Amino acid sequence: MTEKILLRDTQILSEDWGTLSRVTLDYQRDDGTVQRLSREVYDHGNAAAILLYNPESRSVLLVRQFRYPVMANGDPAFLLEVCAGLLDGDDPKTCAEREALEETGHAPSDVVHVCDAYMSPGSVTEKVSLFLGHYGAETYRSAGGGLVDEGEEIEVVELAFAAAFKMIGTGEITDAKTIVLLQHLALKLASQ
Repeated sequence: MTEKILLRDTQILSEDWGTLSRVTLDYQRDDGTVQRLSREVYDHGNAAAILLYNPESRSVLLVRQFRYPVMANGDPAFLLEVCAGLLDGDDPKTCAEREALEETGHAPSDVVHVCDAYMSPGSVTEKVSLFLGHYGAETYRSAGGGLVDEGEEIEVVELAFAAAFKMIGTGEITDAKTIVLLQHLALKLASQ
């Protein structure tokens, strides 16, 4: 399928935390005609995310933190979501476990890979590896809260799984990776 696409030019528009580029490409349509396309693409690396679940209490640990792009779009600035972060040279599982510890203070057990997903493939290169892990009194290491030097001030939120799942429908949870992982857990629990 990639033989239908010929990259013509890449122009770096900005290079700071990530790289914003404008690419020009020729796309061969099914009827054989070639169409010149221009796209802006943002690349800041791949990421991992993890939903922490306690099977005994049937609860989940989520985090609430400030997200400027959400606020800029006119929505409440503090988003409820699963732990997540950029790989920063780690493999996805190591990253997910690191982020869980930094953000919630728990070193998760029984971590399993759920899937990999592109959250916004029309303009962002980021692929997020999604995981499910367990937490409980035995996994607690610290209060969590994130890393101050990364500008994080994270609230750890423990909710009954049923309550968290309902928050998708009420619009209280709007983060895509969190929705995917909560729905995955709902399907997993329903099949047991």
